[in-house]
Amino acid sequence: MYDLTGKTVLVTGASRGIGAATSKALSQAGATVIAHYGSQIEGAQVALADAPKDRKFFIGVDLAVPGSGRELFLKALEYSGRIDAVINNAAVNMDTPFLGADEIWDQNWLTTMRINVFESSNLIREAVKHFLTFDGGVLVSMSSWSGQRGSAISELSAYAASKAAVKAVTQTVAQNYAKDGILAYVIAPGIVKTRMADAAAIARGGEESMKAALALGELVTPEDIGELAVFLVSGKCRHLTGATIDVNGASYVR
Repeated sequence: MYDLTGKTVLVTGASRGIGAATSKALSQAGATVIAHYGSQIEGAQVALADAPKDRKFFIGVDLAVPGSGRELFLKALEYSGRIDAVINNAAVNMDTPFLGADEIWDQNWLTTMRINVFESSNLIREAVKHFLTFDGGVLVSMSSWSGQRGSAISELSAYAASKAAVKAVTQTVAQNYAKDGILAYVIAPGIVKTRMADAAAIARGGEESMKAALALGELVTPEDIGELAVFLVSGKCRHLTGATIDVNGASYVR
């Protein structure tokens, strides 16, 4: 439905789950995709297997390293002089149990904030500077319903906090740079059928028990998120900029 021919999109965390599905959807819409991965390129390669060679590029960067968000964007520019959109998706989901060891709490909070917030924000900052030189661009950040209401799993407080922070940074961009042509959106999925959901199912008594608590009785598919990202990158609804789009099948309505 949306033709992204001629657009170049950087997708972080493209090797699995939402990132892989989004990369595939963008490519099928005609975009050139620069796919970031942390340590495993194979998933990103599978997602873009049908894309022409001149419309797919792969960059491996460890976002746990200080300054890596900035490094990633600059590497992406080496493939393309212009990046039209950024899908800010890469994140970790580490346990930070209130009743666990201090060492686990401290280390996992620091790692979560480094990857999900600080390097994510470094990437956003570089994207904003780049977009300003080309009269605009599109930023889509993946938050979570836990970033809006807190996590239902006590061990995931750091993850929930990080997703709230990403939302705030993205909406700050939306408010301050709208007149410069920069559109910034937040997607807040519920439980998506990914490896993270498999871990969540254990804490919720199994997948069937987890699905029974959802209004639609089913998990969100990564493909649903990918198709939404294509729509947002198309820029067809500019006045949606700044919005947080809930994708949870009516399980959390606000």
